Amino acid sequence: MPRQVRLDIGINGAFLTRRWEEPEDFMRLTCELGYQYHEFCADVLDPFFSGSPAYQLRTARAVAEAATRHGVVITDYYTGAATHRFHGLSHSHPSVRARMRLWIHRAMDIVRALGCDRLGGHWDAFPVEVWPDARRNELAFRRIVREFRRLASAAKKKGLAALYNEQMYAPSEIPWTLDQAFRFLAEVNRGNSGVPVLLTLDTGHVAGVHYGLTGPDVSYIEWLRRFGAVCEIVHLQQTTPEGSHHWPFAGEYMKVGHVSVSAVLETLQESHALFRKSPLREVVAPAQKTYLIVEVIPPSTKTETLLLKELEETAVYLRRHIPEGGLVWSFRE
Repeated sequence: MPRQVRLDIGINGAFLTRRWEEPEDFMRLTCELGYQYHEFCADVLDPFFSGSPAYQLRTARAVAEAATRHGVVITDYYTGAATHRFHGLSHSHPSVRARMRLWIHRAMDIVRALGCDRLGGHWDAFPVEVWPDARRNELAFRRIVREFRRLASAAKKKGLAALYNEQMYAPSEIPWTLDQAFRFLAEVNRGNSGVPVLLTLDTGHVAGVHYGLTGPDVSYIEWLRRFGAVCEIVHLQQTTPEGSHHWPFAGEYMKVGHVSVSAVLETLQESHALFRKSPLREVVAPAQKTYLIVEVIPPSTKTETLLLKELEETAVYLRRHIPEGGLVWSFRE
């Protein structure tokens, strides 16, 4: 039988951060803006900073109830800016790594309370004392592979179905090159007895030019061509080639941004069509569902009125490419 893939649009909850605090408003706004799917942002409900664990789980359950009332599906729980401020799982001291593992384990509990079963983001950064040194960088890479394999086992025990690691654009946050991304997927998933560990691709996370990357490594199209078929989440942002601006697909941003939604869809379809020839087949299965998640991170000076207007315009724009109810593609293996 042909293999089917379903695609639809959703929104990341980063736009809510430091603005709204009521679960009802989280899901009401998602629905009113035109998104049926919501990727819950950890900065809105953080395992360390958002009250006690009891409050967090109670709030997560309230979010799930509000989602049901408004016809919204929570796809996954994703790190926001908070964990990007630390070396985390790549710190040289074991107590620092253990602390970030605790954050992740508590996040897994929030995931289940939200009624979803996927957790993603980025929890580490190689120190500058480490990544320029080939030997130390290799040891750090092997360590992060071990960390993810441990997390995959823990996630399975807690009832999760997958973990996501986001592709980045600096040598301190891996994977930041195409070859490194393939190696990460292969080494984490080969012989892995836990949940699969997958990539999240972001159309703005190809700004490695600042660290000397050129060619395919700085092309969001090439990243999608090689890895799109195994991605359940693709973050959509309008941006320029040298930055990750997290702009909406609206207004003046469409005149200066270079991200084409048509090209994203065409390349994802190509990635699936070619998957039968991909070496990735040996380590990960192709995605059955992919959510194109709008990840807009507004500046604090942007008013709520303008922010919501731009997010609604973005949904209207994306619906020109992906109809209500989403797309269904079929592929013969």
